[in-house]
Amino acid sequence: MSDPKTRQLDRIDLTILGTLQQHGRISNVELAKRVNLSPSPCLDRVKRLEAEGYIERYGATLNAAKLKYGMSAFIQVTLDRTTGDVFNRFRDEVVKIKEVAECHMVAGGFDYLLKLRFENMQAYREVLGVIVELPAVSQTHTYVVMEHIKKDHGVPVLS
Repeated sequence: MSDPKTRQLDRIDLTILGTLQQHGRISNVELAKRVNLSPSPCLDRVKRLEAEGYIERYGATLNAAKLKYGMSAFIQVTLDRTTGDVFNRFRDEVVKIKEVAECHMVAGGFDYLLKLRFENMQAYREVLGVIVELPAVSQTHTYVVMEHIKKDHGVPVLS
């Protein structure tokens, strides 16, 4: 028997995933129409996709500027040493900073890439003061976003 996490998805599964990714509040009846199934088997597929971990959560896309987080920046963070303990301490602290929208450990010339959201440069300066005091941070480089050319619209599931 194959591992459910690696089970091959068919065209209907992919259409369901793509539709839910773009229209998370769609009714099951409307979703069923779009994928040419009756509502009951469509709901069964959605529940299976949830149970197998293909669907992690449902949510809404919020207007960051209206909520006073209209500016964003990327910060490269270099640690003064790279040990498991230091990585764990950094991770435990960075997740507590509400302005950090994303944090990625990366390979290359620095250790972490952070995406920040904030209201203005004063707010950025304040959060930068917190970040430079995180465990083992030795250096940061900031790139303030001037214009969003393409935003993340999800995983490309449909060919």
